[in-house]
Amino acid sequence: MTKTAPNAVPFFIDTHCHLDAAEFDADRDAEYARAVAAGVGIQVVPAVSRDNFAAVAATCERYPGCLPAWGLHPMVIDVHRPEHLADLRAQIEAQRPVAVGEIGLDLFVRDLDYDTQEFFYVEQLKIANEYDLPVLLHCRKANDQLLKHLRRIGVRGGIAHAFNGSPQQADEFIKLGFKLGFGGAFTWPRANNLRRLAVDLPLEAIVLETDSPDIPPVWIGRGRNAPGELPRIAQTLAELRGLDIDTVAQATTRNARELLRLA
Repeated sequence: MTKTAPNAVPFFIDTHCHLDAAEFDADRDAEYARAVAAGVGIQVVPAVSRDNFAAVAATCERYPGCLPAWGLHPMVIDVHRPEHLADLRAQIEAQRPVAVGEIGLDLFVRDLDYDTQEFFYVEQLKIANEYDLPVLLHCRKANDQLLKHLRRIGVRGGIAHAFNGSPQQADEFIKLGFKLGFGGAFTWPRANNLRRLAVDLPLEAIVLETDSPDIPPVWIGRGRNAPGELPRIAQTLAELRGLDIDTVAQATTRNARELLRLA
């Protein structure tokens, strides 16, 4: 594998970053510049509802390294309406995304109506299939339910964002053409399951993400996460696997490029 030139900054792709979020309103330009300087050359910015399509579009227009994904998130299921699926199709037609997302199921938050979540998840899988796009999956406590529908509705792979399932579930996602997203959560020493997965899974199945401003790594604690933290997250992965940072950067970047069809 070709090594990065001495003193060169490795290239990284943050496959899940909400740079459009209000938490970045005060310093979005600075945080984007910090990420680029750290080698994070591409950030995938997923939408969460019809109402924030405009914010994601504006972010991706302002920052050349930001690429959009359009989707209706299960955690804000109360704001979605069936007619928003037509708006999603229109947005895909207007600005081709790298994926449909963030979509999925959430069984961690108990007051989210499951039937409604399932309806929007299934319909968005159909849309992804229709446009031959991968999906970015929100998958808290719902891996088996997500997999059930993925087997039924064949999509062109995707990313299981913030994956925290079993090795068996990981294998099932991989068989269906998915990569598994790893970010700040596995940097915490007590995240034993995630750290085992980070070591044991094939490197070709892993992509990196921050989920900024959420899921901060251990060195931030309870603070705001940001895309500029991705290289240090990658360094943690490299140390756990006994690899050099260039190997991790090149492998995870290649994985993301292939999945998302990035030049």
